[in-house]
Amino acid sequence: MQQLKLILKFLLAIFFVLAGLNHFLNPAFYLKIVPPYLPWHLLLVYLSGFFEILFGCLLLIPRLTALAAWGLVALLIAVFPANIHMAVNHDLFSAYSVTALWLRLPLQFVLIAWAYWYTRPGSSKTRVAA
Repeated sequence: MQQLKLILKFLLAIFFVLAGLNHFLNPAFYLKIVPPYLPWHLLLVYLSGFFEILFGCLLLIPRLTALAAWGLVALLIAVFPANIHMAVNHDLFSAYSVTALWLRLPLQFVLIAWAYWYTRPGSSKTRVAA
């Protein structure tokens, strides 16, 4: 189980680093999904991208794994309104199926649970059974 957890930690880290980089490479996409009631759209896009990269990297440092995982949990909760905005206003996102937009909502909870797994004691240990 430790091997699987370690592999999944690397996958989670890679996912967030790549997603964070995409905020800087393709900010126009993220600007569209920021709910209109929030201020400073571009700043929020860059901040969320920065923290995705930061927490993704810190996840791989054993003594910082739990802190990074808590950061990812908080970040995923913070960006959840953008997913709701996309699902509720699906007409603004015609490139995506309505079903896919609604499926993103429970997927967010899967990502939260995945990150939360690394907040638990012993989550930073990288021992692998021989």
